Amino acid sequence: MNQIPPDAIGVLGFDPEAVLLKEPGILLDPHFLSALHAELRSELGESDANLTLLQMGFLHGLQDGMRAVNAAFGSGQPESGSSVGPSLAFQLRARVDHSEPGAISLNGHWPEQIEATAHLAALGESEHPSCFLSAGYTSGWLTGTLDADILALESSCSACGAGSCGFSARDASVWRESGDPTALKILEALPFAVFRAFVEANLTSLDDCRPALDRVDPGSSIVHIWGPVMVIPFEGGDGALNAVELIGRDPAACDVSVVVVDLSGAVLDEAFDAIALEQLVELIEAWGAEVVFAAASPLAEATIADLERQPLLIQKDLAEAITAAFQLANAQRNPA
Repeated sequence: MNQIPPDAIGVLGFDPEAVLLKEPGILLDPHFLSALHAELRSELGESDANLTLLQMGFLHGLQDGMRAVNAAFGSGQPESGSSVGPSLAFQLRARVDHSEPGAISLNGHWPEQIEATAHLAALGESEHPSCFLSAGYTSGWLTGTLDADILALESSCSACGAGSCGFSARDASVWRESGDPTALKILEALPFAVFRAFVEANLTSLDDCRPALDRVDPGSSIVHIWGPVMVIPFEGGDGALNAVELIGRDPAACDVSVVVVDLSGAVLDEAFDAIALEQLVELIEAWGAEVVFAAASPLAEATIADLERQPLLIQKDLAEAITAAFQLANAQRNPA
């Protein structure tokens, strides 16, 4: 058996402490996915961006799959209300494949087409299947739950004009025997043993992904700052603007790179509050920080949709918004 270098996961470009590896929810948000696709394409070029998305998805899928197996057969029990199924929705059916007796061979599709929609929004229609994060996640989840090296390749994609996003999942050995050039290239970027060892060693710490969330009450008038993330309540017009201007002069805020604007309970006046929100986004962006809106009421959604200056991300739940903010801050510090 080959020895796994201790820094192998770092060589692949992943930080074991990266919050992006701890919570896959943000990777299924269409707003963030659009930005992620565009940013990786700009920084790495199309080919390397696709492989990075696939690797990232694989790690998330593998940890979800192994967590599901541990919950079903291990001594530990899942927390009340927690899910041990896949975070990304996909449907599977067995396919007949005589290439290798006993080999796993499945067809499936992603009914929600989240990544294809995000790719279309960010980069427009594609000539090739573009759901690499989804393919990586599915590969990882099947690898973790079936205890086999499984690769899922997208076969049809709505980003290319197809009616659905479908994939074929097969044993890595079967793909290698097929000689499929796309599969061979991707398999080179998926060292299954390295990823499996990494997740096995870090699964417990990967579950601990919500710093300080219990200390924030939705609608609270208190401003919270934790390193690169700030949560500020929007209580209407000048209050939030004055708070941001005041905090911006505080040396303690110099490291803030993502600001969560808590809209809990805010109705939002279409005139005054809308102008204040746009000024707030502009002021925060002037720091060089990103803006995340959180917990907007249904009555406020129309006003937000009409803003000329939009936040990078909109989350319905405040806790999820804070998690997303830490992930964004981490991504800014550790670009892929």
